[in-house]
Amino acid sequence: MSKTVIAKYSTGGENFEILVDSDKAYDFITGKNANPLAALEAEEIFKDANKGDRQSQEKVIKAFGTADLEKIVTIILKKGTVPLTTEQRNKLLEEKRKQIVNIIATNAMDPRTKAPHPPQRIELAMKEARVTIDPFKQANEQVEDIVKKLTPHLPIKFAVVKVEVTIPAQFANRSYGVLKQYGMKSEKWLPDGSLSAQLEFPAGLQSEFMDKINNATKGMAVAKIIGA
Repeated sequence: MSKTVIAKYSTGGENFEILVDSDKAYDFITGKNANPLAALEAEEIFKDANKGDRQSQEKVIKAFGTADLEKIVTIILKKGTVPLTTEQRNKLLEEKRKQIVNIIATNAMDPRTKAPHPPQRIELAMKEARVTIDPFKQANEQVEDIVKKLTPHLPIKFAVVKVEVTIPAQFANRSYGVLKQYGMKSEKWLPDGSLSAQLEFPAGLQSEFMDKINNATKGMAVAKIIGA
């Protein structure tokens, strides 16, 4: 049986409400279902759903910039408030936490060592800083504020590193795809058939890159950071 709840979104002093199935709304919010209309229980935009008062078309278009129901429902579900069960909320918080940790681990480094922070270290710092995560706000929209709270506990700098790597001739072709994947900016084929390349990628990907390039070259690649 469906569990109908009211999803709410406010902007410009106006309220916009829709009736949705809580499970299907949760599936859309978490990316398990890409169709927001699947969650909709009634194809209406309300000013007050409990009273059955519909919002005017004029105010809907003014607030959302469109009359397209799918786009409107998407905004309400992603930016508004959707009642969730305790289990759904906890799952959503955990998924959002993982996304935030991944963004920081991928794009940031320790400015003292120039090395990336492992996810476990970031998670520990988040606990120490008592970071609060908004389950309904996009992960990338929360990162800046969270990093500010983490800084007293964990030195963090968002940066792009520049790496120069030389690949022995016998591994050059099989390594080329890895180099392209990690933002190869220039390449130079040397007289002995080896490949010298310069790359730029988020600081947190250093360890991942080295693992892949060492795997492709059996540990014979020579890499050094030339800028950060």
